[in-house]
Amino acid sequence: MICLFYEKRGSGMMRLSFNSMGSTMANVWAVSAGIGLGGFVGSLCRYGLAITFARLAPTLPIGTLAANMLGCLAIGLIMALVERNALLSPALRLALATGFCGGFTTMSSFIYEVAQMIRGNEYLEATLYLIGTLLLSILAFWAGTVLGKLIGGGA
Repeated sequence: MICLFYEKRGSGMMRLSFNSMGSTMANVWAVSAGIGLGGFVGSLCRYGLAITFARLAPTLPIGTLAANMLGCLAIGLIMALVERNALLSPALRLALATGFCGGFTTMSSFIYEVAQMIRGNEYLEATLYLIGTLLLSILAFWAGTVLGKLIGGGA
Protein backbone atom coordinates (compact mmCIF):
# COMPACT_ATOMS: atom_id res chain seq x y z
CA MET A 1 0.00 0.00 0.00
CA ILE A 2 1.31 3.43 -0.93
CA CYS A 3 -0.03 6.23 1.25
CA LEU A 4 -0.44 9.55 -0.51
CA PHE A 5 -2.43 11.92 1.68
CA TYR A 6 -3.41 12.01 5.33
CA GLU A 7 -6.41 13.74 6.75
CA LYS A 8 -8.06 13.90 10.14
CA ARG A 9 -11.46 12.22 10.40
CA GLY A 10 -13.14 12.19 13.78
CA SER A 11 -10.84 10.75 16.40
CA GLY A 12 -8.37 9.03 14.10
CA MET A 13 -6.31 9.54 10.99
CA MET A 14 -7.74 8.38 7.69
CA ARG A 15 -5.24 7.34 5.09
CA LEU A 16 -6.09 7.78 1.44
CA SER A 17 -4.11 5.21 -0.47
CA PHE A 18 -4.05 3.53 -3.83
CA ASN A 19 -5.71 0.55 -2.15
CA SER A 20 -8.69 2.66 -1.12
CA MET A 21 -9.25 3.54 -4.80
CA GLY A 22 -8.82 0.04 -6.17
CA SER A 23 -5.58 -1.84 -6.34
CA THR A 24 -5.27 -2.53 -10.04
CA MET A 25 -1.93 -1.64 -11.52
CA ALA A 26 -3.64 0.39 -14.24
CA ASN A 27 -5.32 2.52 -11.57
CA VAL A 28 -2.04 3.00 -9.72
CA TRP A 29 -0.40 4.21 -12.93
CA ALA A 30 -3.34 6.45 -13.86
CA VAL A 31 -3.37 8.11 -10.42
CA SER A 32 0.43 8.46 -10.48
CA ALA A 33 0.27 10.05 -13.93
CA GLY A 34 -2.38 12.49 -12.69
CA ILE A 35 -0.24 13.47 -9.71
CA GLY A 36 2.82 13.85 -11.95
CA LEU A 37 0.94 15.97 -14.48
CA GLY A 38 -0.47 18.12 -11.66
CA GLY A 39 3.03 18.56 -10.23
CA PHE A 40 4.39 19.47 -13.66
CA VAL A 41 1.71 22.14 -14.18
CA GLY A 42 2.11 23.45 -10.62
CA SER A 43 5.88 23.76 -11.04
CA LEU A 44 5.50 25.65 -14.31
CA CYS A 45 2.97 28.00 -12.70
CA ARG A 46 5.33 28.70 -9.82
CA TYR A 47 8.17 29.40 -12.24
CA GLY A 48 5.89 31.75 -14.19
CA LEU A 49 5.01 33.64 -11.00
CA ALA A 50 8.67 33.89 -10.03
CA ILE A 51 9.63 35.35 -13.41
CA THR A 52 6.69 37.75 -13.47
CA PHE A 53 7.25 39.11 -9.97
CA ALA A 54 11.05 39.25 -10.36
CA ARG A 55 10.48 41.83 -13.09
CA LEU A 56 8.09 43.85 -10.91
CA ALA A 57 10.08 43.67 -7.66
CA PRO A 58 13.59 42.33 -8.31
CA THR A 59 14.80 42.66 -4.71
CA LEU A 60 11.86 40.95 -2.97
CA PRO A 61 10.74 37.29 -3.22
CA ILE A 62 7.17 38.32 -4.09
CA GLY A 63 6.80 35.36 -6.47
CA THR A 64 7.45 32.91 -3.63
CA LEU A 65 5.03 34.77 -1.37
CA ALA A 66 2.39 34.76 -4.12
CA ALA A 67 2.92 31.03 -4.78
CA ASN A 68 2.61 30.21 -1.08
CA MET A 69 -0.55 32.29 -0.64
CA LEU A 70 -2.19 31.02 -3.85
CA GLY A 71 -1.22 27.43 -3.00
CA CYS A 72 -2.82 27.77 0.44
CA LEU A 73 -5.92 29.27 -1.16
CA ALA A 74 -6.04 26.40 -3.68
CA ILE A 75 -5.62 23.58 -1.16
CA GLY A 76 -8.18 25.20 1.13
CA LEU A 77 -10.64 25.37 -1.74
CA ILE A 78 -9.95 21.76 -2.75
CA MET A 79 -10.38 20.45 0.80
CA ALA A 80 -13.57 22.48 1.35
CA LEU A 81 -15.04 21.08 -1.87
CA VAL A 82 -14.13 17.55 -0.80
CA GLU A 83 -15.56 18.00 2.70
CA ARG A 84 -18.82 19.62 1.55
CA ASN A 85 -19.65 17.06 -1.10
CA ALA A 86 -18.15 14.47 -3.39
CA LEU A 87 -17.47 17.03 -6.14
CA LEU A 88 -13.91 15.78 -6.66
CA SER A 89 -13.01 12.15 -7.18
CA PRO A 90 -10.12 10.80 -5.07
CA ALA A 91 -7.92 10.67 -8.18
CA LEU A 92 -8.70 14.29 -9.13
CA ARG A 93 -8.18 15.41 -5.55
CA LEU A 94 -4.74 13.77 -5.55
CA ALA A 95 -3.87 15.35 -8.90
CA LEU A 96 -4.86 18.80 -7.64
CA ALA A 97 -3.83 18.72 -3.96
CA THR A 98 -0.79 16.44 -4.03
CA GLY A 99 0.26 17.09 -7.62
CA PHE A 100 -0.54 20.70 -8.51
CA CYS A 101 -0.28 22.21 -5.02
CA GLY A 102 2.76 20.05 -4.26
CA GLY A 103 4.51 21.30 -7.39
CA PHE A 104 3.33 24.84 -6.82
CA THR A 105 4.24 25.09 -3.13
CA THR A 106 4.82 22.95 -0.07
CA MET A 107 3.41 25.72 2.09
CA SER A 108 -0.13 24.67 1.18
CA SER A 109 0.32 21.19 2.66
CA PHE A 110 1.99 22.60 5.76
CA ILE A 111 -0.86 25.05 6.39
CA TYR A 112 -3.47 22.34 5.75
CA GLU A 113 -1.86 20.08 8.36
CA VAL A 114 -1.75 22.91 10.92
CA ALA A 115 -5.40 23.74 10.16
CA GLN A 116 -6.40 20.09 10.65
CA MET A 117 -4.73 20.10 14.07
CA ILE A 118 -6.55 23.30 15.01
CA ARG A 119 -9.87 21.86 13.81
CA GLY A 120 -9.21 18.86 16.04
CA ASN A 121 -8.62 21.23 19.00
CA GLU A 122 -4.97 20.15 19.07
CA TYR A 123 -3.74 23.67 19.75
CA LEU A 124 -0.50 22.72 21.48
CA GLU A 125 0.40 20.27 18.72
CA ALA A 126 -0.44 22.85 16.04
CA THR A 127 1.67 25.50 17.74
CA LEU A 128 4.61 23.16 18.26
CA TYR A 129 4.38 21.92 14.66
CA LEU A 130 4.17 25.46 13.29
CA ILE A 131 7.04 26.87 15.32
CA GLY A 132 9.07 23.66 15.11
CA THR A 133 8.76 23.48 11.34
CA LEU A 134 9.91 27.06 10.88
CA LEU A 135 12.80 26.80 13.34
CA LEU A 136 13.95 23.38 12.15
CA SER A 137 13.70 24.49 8.52
CA ILE A 138 15.92 27.48 9.22
CA LEU A 139 18.34 25.25 11.13
CA ALA A 140 18.36 22.67 8.32
CA PHE A 141 19.00 25.40 5.76
CA TRP A 142 21.90 26.72 7.83
CA ALA A 143 23.29 23.17 8.27
CA GLY A 144 23.04 22.66 4.51
CA THR A 145 25.01 25.81 3.83
CA VAL A 146 27.69 24.77 6.32
CA LEU A 147 27.86 21.28 4.81
CA GLY A 148 28.06 22.79 1.33
CA LYS A 149 30.96 24.99 2.37
CA LEU A 150 32.77 22.02 3.94
CA ILE A 151 32.28 19.87 0.84
CA GLY A 152 33.13 22.74 -1.48
CA GLY A 153 36.24 23.69 0.47
CA GLY A 154 34.97 27.11 1.58
CA ALA A 155 35.20 28.45 5.11
